[in-house]
Amino acid sequence: MKISILGAVALFLTGYEMVHAHPTKTTTQTSTATTSYLPQKSPIFPSMAPATDVVTEYNYGPYNLTTSLPTYQITKDYPPIWKKPDPKHPEVQAAINQIDWSLVPDAPVRYQNPKTGNFQPDTDGKHDPYCWWSDTNCVHPKIDLPADYYECPRVGDWGLGFDDGPFNLYTGKYAELENRWAEPQLYNWLVEHGNQKANLFYIGSNVATYPAAAKRGFNDGHLICVHTWSHPPMTTCTNEEAVAEFYWTLKILKEVTGVTPKCWRPPQGDVDDRIRAIAWQMGMHTVMWDWDTNDWAMPAPGGGNLPPSTVDGYFEGWIADQKSGNQTHGHIVLEHELNSQTVGMAEKWLPTVQKVFNVIPALVCNNVTQPYWEKQFVYPNRTLPART
Repeated sequence: MKISILGAVALFLTGYEMVHAHPTKTTTQTSTATTSYLPQKSPIFPSMAPATDVVTEYNYGPYNLTTSLPTYQITKDYPPIWKKPDPKHPEVQAAINQIDWSLVPDAPVRYQNPKTGNFQPDTDGKHDPYCWWSDTNCVHPKIDLPADYYECPRVGDWGLGFDDGPFNLYTGKYAELENRWAEPQLYNWLVEHGNQKANLFYIGSNVATYPAAAKRGFNDGHLICVHTWSHPPMTTCTNEEAVAEFYWTLKILKEVTGVTPKCWRPPQGDVDDRIRAIAWQMGMHTVMWDWDTNDWAMPAPGGGNLPPSTVDGYFEGWIADQKSGNQTHGHIVLEHELNSQTVGMAEKWLPTVQKVFNVIPALVCNNVTQPYWEKQFVYPNRTLPART
């Protein structure tokens, strides 16, 4: 199957104090049975200073609406930006040693042709033994894991989220066009338009190069999730490479925001049960979608040649479907804070969407209000006015 490629886009170290949450065995009660999932625990990090300039519980307001942010970076002691991290780093090796590899399926490490975007081969066969989304759109793992979050159970819910953030400032030829759309533009706009909250799926490299924007998104009450360090199709990673992608993103988020997310979204949606099992054992539940705007493909830096009118048509169709009363559940919608086109499209349509749908973060529509291992953060299950 062809997957669109975004062009833009634990430790046993001697002398370190370990910081982690206790392992938990996750169970789900149903009316007829109890389902037991693989053990899950927070990743372990070396001792680090507490995050600065961030809230220590959910922030109901007031919010900072300044239009510029500091541009310092946090790159020391982290992997090179936008490069696959070295899995032999001692911190990654310690994280690897935390995983029970007997619980990780022996699915193949896949190959994606960089010129065509096609996986070769592009299927595991008709039985899809590893629940490979890129082949079959499978969202119900075939091992002892919960289903991915991929839709909103309640009719009328619109699960709002943005991938690939935080939207960094450009340098060079695109700066004049793009930088007025870079963060905190979208975050301020969301506060000013109904105090709207969203899930933000952050790329670790973008957090490292613009930590002040990640802090702003977090302080504004958005739910932060992992979107890997360098944005690879994850089934093309070896087991150790997958751990490295997750580990460094989790660590930079912990250093910058003070929290450890329990959620992640695979770049391009590329995930199978091997990658799910690794993510789960590192404390994260997989978040997918069922409505895709394809906004990333519009003409802009890092984009493609999809006419914006096509994306307008998706929004028009979804709104018409909801008004017709023919929906049986709500929807998680894939959007991006990638460039001027994607942010502009979101801001164009969200006021209309808010009139037709109950717009809440993708996790909140699935009744997840404690998205971090730090349990003092409890998010509201509905949109509330900002306190002043």
